[in-house]
Amino acid sequence: MAAAYNAPYRVEPKNAHRYTVILLHGRDSDSREFADEFFESEASELAGKPRTRLDLFSDTRWVFPSAPTLHSERFGTEISQWFDMWSVENPAERPELQRPGLSQSIEQILAVVEEEEKVLPRGQIFLGGISQGFATAAAACFAEMRGGFGGLIGLCGWLPLAPQARECEGEDGLEKLQAIFGNGQATEVDADSVRKMPIFLGHSADDGVVPIENGRELRDIVSSHGLQVEWREYEDGGHWVNEPQGVDDIAGFLRRYPRDLQPAWAIHTGSPTPRGSAHKDQDNVGDVR
Repeated sequence: MAAAYNAPYRVEPKNAHRYTVILLHGRDSDSREFADEFFESEASELAGKPRTRLDLFSDTRWVFPSAPTLHSERFGTEISQWFDMWSVENPAERPELQRPGLSQSIEQILAVVEEEEKVLPRGQIFLGGISQGFATAAAACFAEMRGGFGGLIGLCGWLPLAPQARECEGEDGLEKLQAIFGNGQATEVDADSVRKMPIFLGHSADDGVVPIENGRELRDIVSSHGLQVEWREYEDGGHWVNEPQGVDDIAGFLRRYPRDLQPAWAIHTGSPTPRGSAHKDQDNVGDVR
């Protein structure tokens, strides 16, 4: 029987729907809390111009999936998390705790993507998240290895199972990554679509939850496989989005990379014509764990 998941929190566009952004919250947070905080972040002030994301992207549907409540081995209690882990500072510690929840959450996120693809083609869908949320989004992308998204957006991010991922070298490196995150369930790898998929990674040097070194490791591993990484490092911002420059950078990325063209595999699956188109936690703000 298919697993039951909490319904995502969705914010519908004010104007004709052209793009969708799926964002995963961090550990010990929830979809609504993350969305509220995310929309409060403001871009640079320009006279007579909008500053919040809802105003900047009035043609975008925002989708915020909700993590399951799982037992935390370290804290001995149930918390909202995409997968259990022992240490955010050193995510390579006790990796055996991560796999069960990570596999379940990968399945959940790919189901959300599939649902959104009934409305828009994948080239107009962005996938991302903050901290453990982006760790899960990246794992889902690598488990599937079809690429084709408008882009990936990672804030304060890191890569789960990084020690194994660092060993995925050679021409078949993407296939090796898929084997790790796909939990041994091999699927066809569309290397061309994966490598054409742009990735935005933003991280603040004063992040007191996820050390910036973890973000740099994520950047280096992903770049080593030929993926397009736009890395943005900020002096301040903590474990959140730097304001206003970080918000400006995300806005620029979203407007620079959406693609109306579908990847080759999507053309044969009948992806729909887009509507409106001519054709604070340990992984969030205010966490105390």
